[in-house]
Amino acid sequence: MERAKSRKPHAIMIPYPLQGHVIPSVHLAIKLASHGFTITFVNTESIHHQISTARHGDAGDIFSAARSSGQLDIRYTTMSDGFPLGFDRSLNHDQFFEGMLHVFSAHVDDLIAKISRRGDDPPVTCLIADTFYVWTSMICEKHKLVNVSFWTEPALVLNLYYHMDLLISNGHFKSLGNTLRNHACLILDRTCLDNREDVIDYVPGVKAIDPKDLMSFLQVSDIDTNTRSYRILSKAFKDVKRADFVLCNTVQELEPDSLSALQAKQPVYAIGPVFSTESVVPTSLWEESDCTEWLKDRPAGSVLYISFGSYAHVCKKEIAEIADGLLLSGASFIWVLRPDIVGSDVPDFLPTGFKDQAQGQGLVVQWCCQMEVISNPAVGGFLTHCGWNSILESVWCGLPLLCYPLLGDQLTNRKLVVDDWRIGINLCENQMITRDQVSANVKTLMVNGETSSELRNNVEKLKRHVKDAVTAVGSSETNFNSFVSEVRDRIETKLCNNVNGVKLNGLEF
Repeated sequence: MERAKSRKPHAIMIPYPLQGHVIPSVHLAIKLASHGFTITFVNTESIHHQISTARHGDAGDIFSAARSSGQLDIRYTTMSDGFPLGFDRSLNHDQFFEGMLHVFSAHVDDLIAKISRRGDDPPVTCLIADTFYVWTSMICEKHKLVNVSFWTEPALVLNLYYHMDLLISNGHFKSLGNTLRNHACLILDRTCLDNREDVIDYVPGVKAIDPKDLMSFLQVSDIDTNTRSYRILSKAFKDVKRADFVLCNTVQELEPDSLSALQAKQPVYAIGPVFSTESVVPTSLWEESDCTEWLKDRPAGSVLYISFGSYAHVCKKEIAEIADGLLLSGASFIWVLRPDIVGSDVPDFLPTGFKDQAQGQGLVVQWCCQMEVISNPAVGGFLTHCGWNSILESVWCGLPLLCYPLLGDQLTNRKLVVDDWRIGINLCENQMITRDQVSANVKTLMVNGETSSELRNNVEKLKRHVKDAVTAVGSSETNFNSFVSEVRDRIETKLCNNVNGVKLNGLEF
């Protein structure tokens, strides 16, 4: 018993291989290591290759600087995701997701077995994996590990996925009518059988939400629910209910109702925002430009920062309308346009002559250190795809948002920003974006007026909540400390249950 209690927790951490998931996982790894955990952090070979390419060479151990500065026990390794490095995961995302569904777990299983055979000290006792993985409970049961699910999006989104069964039974998703229509022998009244379009007001912890504000994966017809994306979601959100603990990258004060509903089901800890303003761990998948000199001497709050994240695509026509709208607005801007924003096979997507016309007004870069830019006093607003990391970082920096969600959770995140918290406005109200809309809404956000002032006041209130949460007595820090204590107890329990001649991860008791 005493030997078991003295064991240092050793967690394997596996983020989902997208930059928006890797970044909070990196910071969680550092935070856990600073609280006495040994961490084995696993990136896919593809993600590591992209980070290395962005740095013009092999990135090596990405935690080396963090480890030496903080004397942290973090081990770094890479693992194949089942596809060659040259495979375009973005253009072939369905095929890629299929590999994540069926192949990747075998590589994780092999890695854990390899570490066990190696006899690492301390032995692996815990798995912290992204919630979108569908195999976590299976791996944890096989290797007798504490199962921790890390959710990198808002609690509202987790809550809606968690209650997909309610959406189905109430006809708001995957309605029976859609299923029946697929049988040619049945003639049915289509108007009675489509997914319901009225407000959803029966999900625990969700006051009311319009179907158009559901995540894009929950707005598909039943014809589409055999897709890989749906199968992953269905399996992942059954699997998360078997986790010992769920960590959420959010703040209790921002989403109290959704968190309370989830916490009534299982141990869920809001520990956000999980990021650092001074990270020494490389995570960028593209080479970063230094925007400091361009921002120098710009008036305070005068620059609009624009980024559509690291994964979603925007069509060429949308890029053109936004570009022309920016020029019309006259606002200064920094626009992050990664090389594959339209597609890896579409290198020229900006309107002819745009960069010349924007000279002096705007700067276009393929990537940058976002926190470094948006924390600069010259930046006064953020045109965003509504990725959750970007929203949290904007609130931290006190920036109002201009919202242009593209897919997935971004549609639901927009609801939080615009409708619930009132810290942002929509870039366009219609499905089709126009340069005139862009120009008008950029001016509304960036030019001092009643709307802009209200948004800035509201975001300052949220900023105080978020910064208070990570103080020594704040909700996120308190929740994190409770989690650390609880997971240590759970590990001890598992170890004690295996002391009678049972081999745990290669270690004989």
